[in-house]
Amino acid sequence: MKIGILGAGQLGRMLGLAGYPLDFDFVFLDPATEACAAPLGDHIHADYQDEAALAEFCKRVDVATYEFENVPAKTAEFVAQRIPLLPAPVALTVGQDRLSEKTLFDQLKIAVPRYMPVATREALDFAVRNLGLPAVLKTRRLGYDGKGQAVLRAPEDLDAAWARLGGQPLILEAFVPFEREVSCIAVRGAGGEIRYYPLVENVHRDGILRTATPRRADPLQAQAEDYVRRVLEHLQYVGVLAFEFFVAGGQLLANEIAPRVHNSGHWSIEGAVCSQFENHLRAIAGLPLGSTALREPCVMVNFIGDAPPLAALAAIDGVHIHHYGKTPKPQRKVGHATVTAPDEAQLAQRLAQLQLLVAQSEN
Repeated sequence: MKIGILGAGQLGRMLGLAGYPLDFDFVFLDPATEACAAPLGDHIHADYQDEAALAEFCKRVDVATYEFENVPAKTAEFVAQRIPLLPAPVALTVGQDRLSEKTLFDQLKIAVPRYMPVATREALDFAVRNLGLPAVLKTRRLGYDGKGQAVLRAPEDLDAAWARLGGQPLILEAFVPFEREVSCIAVRGAGGEIRYYPLVENVHRDGILRTATPRRADPLQAQAEDYVRRVLEHLQYVGVLAFEFFVAGGQLLANEIAPRVHNSGHWSIEGAVCSQFENHLRAIAGLPLGSTALREPCVMVNFIGDAPPLAALAAIDGVHIHHYGKTPKPQRKVGHATVTAPDEAQLAQRLAQLQLLVAQSEN
């Protein structure tokens, strides 16, 4: 089977790596000259709205998917009219707009922080009067890794935030004094079967995910699975979806969905029986889904800006190294490592060694 992937970043790279043992071939379409997934297949170097390139892409593959949610909606529709595109374009439409997401969550009776759309400076003042401070002003589209948002703590913060973010559709969300940030990753097959990975506890710094730790028996697992199921079934979704939540007062509040494989699920390559990447490919190819069970305790640690020396990483037992082939750059995800261990005590020791190396590489 030939699989087309819109986008050729690190998620596409890991999809390719997961698909090679299954005898899948890949065609990537990405405007980047040095797309890091390109070595894993054929790379059509073109803009996402280049219809001639998209037509060529469709001719060369049996089924298509995407590795990030900012693929233009018109591109998705163009492809879906010619070949199967999974998940369907409606998932992109929802996932690209924070207001559309929140509206869907309300419709499905999924708890969310209070929010209001903001289109003008006056509307921002009105929203702040209704939601109060602190609050978070976000772009409705394109923001990621902490970009496209501003925390408003006092009235004096509004002018600066508007100067930076105004002039585009925005949403103001009430600030959530959360206890934890978690994500639930699930996969839905073509026949409707759903499998859930263990709930993952995430730690962010500067808006960027730093560590992701799957929990074998999190008390909120059942509630997370219920919320994810509502979205998957409503969208008639096929593939992997990640749902990010805040934990406040011991309950889940929906943050956002990512209609694709997700950074907080990278641990599954070594830590789960079947990784999120292989399960996504199985789903879109119409194959039976693999087990999402946790093999042993593990933690995923991102490499931000630069990676630690390879020899030092390799010297730590249980560390599984993933370089993305990216040029080091501040605030850029250039790789990750997942550390595994037979028990929590050994995991803590190995994780401490790994995090020391990561801290040194970032300084």
